[in-house]
Amino acid sequence: MVSTLKWTTVTNSEVEQAQFRLEASVFNVEAKIAKSKIEQCKYELKPLCGKEGIANVYHRLRFKRIYVDKSDYPIFQPSQITEICPKPSLYLSEFTLTDIPGLRVKKNQILMTCSGTIGKCSIVTNNLDNQIFSHDLLRITAKEVNDTGYIYSYLKSQTGQLVLLTNNYGAVIQHIEPEHLFNIKIPYADKNIRQSINDKILHSFELRDLSNNLILEAENSLIEALKLPPLDQIKAEHYNQNADFKNFSLPFYLLDDRLDASYHVPIALAIVDILLDNAATILPIGNSEISDKIILPGRFKRIYVDEADGTVFLGGKQIYELDPTNKKYLSVKKHGDRIAKQLFLHENMIAITCSGTIGKVNIIPKHWENWTMSQHVLRIVPKNKDIAGYLYIWLNTDYARVLVERHIYGSVVDEIDDTHLAKVPVPVLEDRNLMKRINDLALKANELRSEAYYLEQEAISEINEKVIYS
Repeated sequence: MVSTLKWTTVTNSEVEQAQFRLEASVFNVEAKIAKSKIEQCKYELKPLCGKEGIANVYHRLRFKRIYVDKSDYPIFQPSQITEICPKPSLYLSEFTLTDIPGLRVKKNQILMTCSGTIGKCSIVTNNLDNQIFSHDLLRITAKEVNDTGYIYSYLKSQTGQLVLLTNNYGAVIQHIEPEHLFNIKIPYADKNIRQSINDKILHSFELRDLSNNLILEAENSLIEALKLPPLDQIKAEHYNQNADFKNFSLPFYLLDDRLDASYHVPIALAIVDILLDNAATILPIGNSEISDKIILPGRFKRIYVDEADGTVFLGGKQIYELDPTNKKYLSVKKHGDRIAKQLFLHENMIAITCSGTIGKVNIIPKHWENWTMSQHVLRIVPKNKDIAGYLYIWLNTDYARVLVERHIYGSVVDEIDDTHLAKVPVPVLEDRNLMKRINDLALKANELRSEAYYLEQEAISEINEKVIYS
């Protein structure tokens, strides 16, 4: 029997440098191997950043954030940089004591999380150019414009991550400062190799932008067809307009066996009234014209294994990511039957979070085929490909999210289940050609996302095969 035990030796000086800590986790075996591999690389090693480095890096000073309901300063959070289509959920007050213009990011900068979950990376494209991001991000700018994608690929590779996230003795780093990148070495390959990798990465991000633009076009077309005003302009009727609190009344027959006030919020009823006025008809998601089934996987004790012995297992937090970070691998041997019946994802299936943060939605791209997600994510199996994209666009709107969230129950952790989701209304347009166009735009956008993913994987494979392991 072959032993799977991982081991290494450490010197007294290494123990001293690690402040005399003796836990095995302090001395990361994979990191030491990765650094050894980099040192043996045939290409010249250059500092990642600093005076002699191939890039410049900085971050912004910490500040006390003042949030408001709405302002001219929408701000993105560090965790959003890996989302394929991030949307700001918070707004800074103009009275926030910080250099707000200095928080704006610029096109072709590489963004990296430097606290919390560190080492996540992305590139600023047209859609995020000049947007405001939190101070908890390093901003990395390549000195040679054609090195942007090359640096990003190295940082995304398994070897690059190991080198980045551990110090010289293998100890895991909990926070990254700009100065830390001065000591990171990167193999500087021949110009044609760097150019090839760079072009693939930048084209991958261009495809992401194009995908987002198609989805935005489809969403705007649907909202316009339904004559839906901005959400904050929808006037909900209250029982007593002069009261200092929100209040409403409704007849007994509308209770629907729900006595929680949040289910009957006037804004949800107002949205449904607008849909009734402007759609040809409204069908619930559970209707056979919309979906074949809605899957709510049962709870189970998960057994995780190495990549070679399992299948990718994702959580609800990863639903927006093109290439989800921190992947886990679920044992096929132990969970094979459950995986096949409840957990497998398939292209154009609709995933929607049903526990914790409710209503985050995505359409499953081709490269997620036969990956799995947790029981905290509902799966909608659309009736066919002709409705899948349209259904996704509708559920991706703020209006649909209100109609989903009204079903929330639970006193501590918010929940919905398949019976609730089956009741959420879907407007069917009178203009079927427009419905088809909206559907086709969404499906095309989904295809572009997979193309973007495959291009990025090609670039990472190229830096592994032609540079790191050459």
